[in-house]
Amino acid sequence: MLVTEIQRFCMHDGPGLRTVVFLSGCPLRCAWCHNPEAQLQAPALLYSESRCIGCGRCAEVCLAGAHSFAPDHRLDRRLCRACGRCADACPTRALRLSAKEMSVPEVVRDVLRDMPFYGGTGGVTLSGGEPLAQPEQALALLRACRDAGLSTAVETSGFFDAGWLPDLVRCVDLFLWDVKDTDSDRHRHFTGMPAGPALENLRAADALGAATVLRCVAVQGVNADALHAAAVARLYRSLNCCRGVEFLPCHMLSGSKYAQLGRRCTLEASAACPPELLEKMQAAFDAQLADPRTDL
Repeated sequence: MLVTEIQRFCMHDGPGLRTVVFLSGCPLRCAWCHNPEAQLQAPALLYSESRCIGCGRCAEVCLAGAHSFAPDHRLDRRLCRACGRCADACPTRALRLSAKEMSVPEVVRDVLRDMPFYGGTGGVTLSGGEPLAQPEQALALLRACRDAGLSTAVETSGFFDAGWLPDLVRCVDLFLWDVKDTDSDRHRHFTGMPAGPALENLRAADALGAATVLRCVAVQGVNADALHAAAVARLYRSLNCCRGVEFLPCHMLSGSKYAQLGRRCTLEASAACPPELLEKMQAAFDAQLADPRTDL
């Protein structure tokens, strides 16, 4: 499986203390994506200019001639094959690959190092990207984690083949389900995909008894409004097994990741959601739950 990162001692990715395994690949292109390197179906070369000391080792080992010094370091991404030779040679990790292949046993061994810290509630969470863009590998990892006695969670956008749901529900304790937007036109515009398939999968998972928490990233100027919050409340009321809803503020801290990929983040800094706007969304959500006749 293609893994971008394994993060330890995470407290906001499911119950208790979690180890989060980030898998690469995603069908969406959310304008506010916090992990753009995890959108990719194959490893890409990340370059952090501030770390480069100009030693020239990358140019010495690159077989494609993608690196040059005249006198400053230049990376020609049109020539780069993402073979990783330059990343292996770089002494400061100014160059590194966005992801690496790992086997299920390798990941499980890595995760089990944290088992003493999980207590009665912690465990492993699969995230991404969209972890279910690698469905066979994700399912195999989840089964192996369950066999090892670990609690399992999956953070998903809901964009995956529904045929995997019955097997997934049997080995996932909690789905952290990202609800990108409840306005269909905005959803397509800002993610590249319609909202319908993810909501259909959410309802199918709920019908199978899957425990879920709805996670809603609030993006100022996009979906951070009372109408969206009220629509989330109506969605929540329609589900039988949903354990709650979390409104999370969009942050603009991933700009360096886009730069390392040679890309530009399309969202302005103003998209970051301030606390007072998040509070208004929570109030609209609570009002809709208290009285479904609430007119917003």
